[in-house]
Amino acid sequence: MQHKLLLFLCASFLMTLMLIILHSCANIASPSGGEYDIVPPVIKKASPAFNSLNVTTKTIVIEFDENIKIEKPMEKVIITPPQKSFPVIKSIGKKAIVELEDELHPNTTYTIDFTDAIVDNNEGNPLENFSLSFSTGDRLDTLAVSGKVLSANDLEPVKGIYVGIHSNLHDSAFTKIPFERISRTDSKGDFTIKGMAPGKYKIYALNDLNRDYKYDNPQEAIAFSDSLIIPTTKPDIRQDTIFNKVDSTKIDTIKTIHYTRFLPDNILLRSFLSDFQRQYLQKHERPEPYKLMLYFAAPTTFPSFRLLNPPIENNNWFVKESTRHNDTITLWITDSLIYKTDSIHMEINYVRTDSTNRNSIYTDTLRFTYKQPKVKKTSSSKEKEEESLRFLGLQHNIQSNHEIYQPIRLEFEQPVIAFDSTHVKLFIEKDSTFTLVNYRLIKDSLNIRKYELRPRWEPGGKYRFVVDSAAFKSYYDLWNNKIEQTFTVKSLEQYGNLLIEMVGLPENKTVHVELLDKSDKPVRKIMVKNNEAKFQDLHPGTYYARLYIDENKDGVWTTGNYEQKRQPEEVYYYPRQYEIRAFTDHEESWDVNEVPVTRQKPLEITKNKPEVKKRRNPNEEQRTNTSSSRSTNPFLQNP
Repeated sequence: MQHKLLLFLCASFLMTLMLIILHSCANIASPSGGEYDIVPPVIKKASPAFNSLNVTTKTIVIEFDENIKIEKPMEKVIITPPQKSFPVIKSIGKKAIVELEDELHPNTTYTIDFTDAIVDNNEGNPLENFSLSFSTGDRLDTLAVSGKVLSANDLEPVKGIYVGIHSNLHDSAFTKIPFERISRTDSKGDFTIKGMAPGKYKIYALNDLNRDYKYDNPQEAIAFSDSLIIPTTKPDIRQDTIFNKVDSTKIDTIKTIHYTRFLPDNILLRSFLSDFQRQYLQKHERPEPYKLMLYFAAPTTFPSFRLLNPPIENNNWFVKESTRHNDTITLWITDSLIYKTDSIHMEINYVRTDSTNRNSIYTDTLRFTYKQPKVKKTSSSKEKEEESLRFLGLQHNIQSNHEIYQPIRLEFEQPVIAFDSTHVKLFIEKDSTFTLVNYRLIKDSLNIRKYELRPRWEPGGKYRFVVDSAAFKSYYDLWNNKIEQTFTVKSLEQYGNLLIEMVGLPENKTVHVELLDKSDKPVRKIMVKNNEAKFQDLHPGTYYARLYIDENKDGVWTTGNYEQKRQPEEVYYYPRQYEIRAFTDHEESWDVNEVPVTRQKPLEITKNKPEVKKRRNPNEEQRTNTSSSRSTNPFLQNP
């Protein structure tokens, strides 16, 4: 019995030992302990070799000292000249392999820029700014240019947009011919175009929706420079700071590094969408018997139309209401014979964009029908009473604590036949007595149902607003109900004022300054006069500011147009913030040229914030580069 027990224990021990060995073999991992690996993959060799000449192969193999991965190759790897068919990019063990699908161009320098796509297999340490170049001819082009792409209207960094060049200096090259060489912006909007030959170039940015590397779609965001680009080099120096390995707060040494600087390295491209928009009629409807609605896909000119059924020759049968750019139009039918007709036919002439992106007048026939809602079989006496007592809707913007800079705004549910201001009264309380207040009445130029009352507010004053009942009648026989409301206008102690003295503005230009909230949205706008922007009655809080040069003096920021060679209107951001306190006058100075445009927008309101690389080890960031040129131009070489 003891012998059998001994055999069983020995067998169990051997089985456990085998399981431990098998488990150890199946889980290959870095040994525990020791220093953390923070070193990126090291290149051992490449085929073809770096800077090779007269290359004929379309397969590029790069071998490293450890197993690697290629992250997001379609997004991060940039091959120039641009390829029509995207190449096969893969990693096998220690090798990165690129298989080009397009035929090689003769006497051309090819550059495969991996950016930071190559990482080691375990810790994911990236090999930064890695690229390989070779030539199909007997000369290798090595020049480079770099810069930044910002969104023109808000100076946001534009990520992932193509930047390309043309040695063909004709304007049509951008729209007819694919780019000769390309780059793509990173999360900061930075780009570098490599492998350029000496010469003169035009440079563009393109959000290439169909990946043909040319601007053939007005829905693609673009940027273009008015100046020619001439790539050059010059010797330069930078300071490299090396921190102590034991105490990373202490500097170990500062080295002076000589290198070759590629110029220009500060190109600024301002990206914009053209003001071109396809114009067409999206839909039409008749939500009420007396109301015809037209919805257009883009801003347009006001269309012309005539009724076919019932046949009416004049245009006295309606009053019109429209948005500022006529993309929504309402026709209020005022002739009862027409709006009592079940089906209305209309001939309309409007602007429509054809398949070649050209606008022309298009004639169409529209049919408007109205279906009466189903009538309930039984209605309570209360419902019948409510129907008989239906009033004309009238909305206003009065708050119990009214803003001192706000007028009173009124909007009727339906157009009214006439607005009699004697039935709209505003009173102020003086010595417990309400006294009538005068105001200016302003009728909205687009919406016939809107009116503004502009009194001279007394800070802290107590007011009463009254609209007499049955004072206004709509075209459809509805009368208003009485409105009476008391309210107080805020006192000056609740506001702050801001005066900005502007420095560096172009002469004889119209300039508008906008105050922004923390989400980068405008809250106030004012025109600069005598180099000053005055904002009164501001709520206490944090504000940011931007301005635009209003070249066409239309009061709004205007985008660019490549066909007209018109750049978008210039935008500047105040690089800091304004803290407004109640009952305080703030005076500030803003020099628009104090900080480069590329660094003006405060990070707090920047939406496209640069990607922050994960720190893989507390001691990883021991080497810090203090050279600004190195951070903005990754194409740096030691001589």
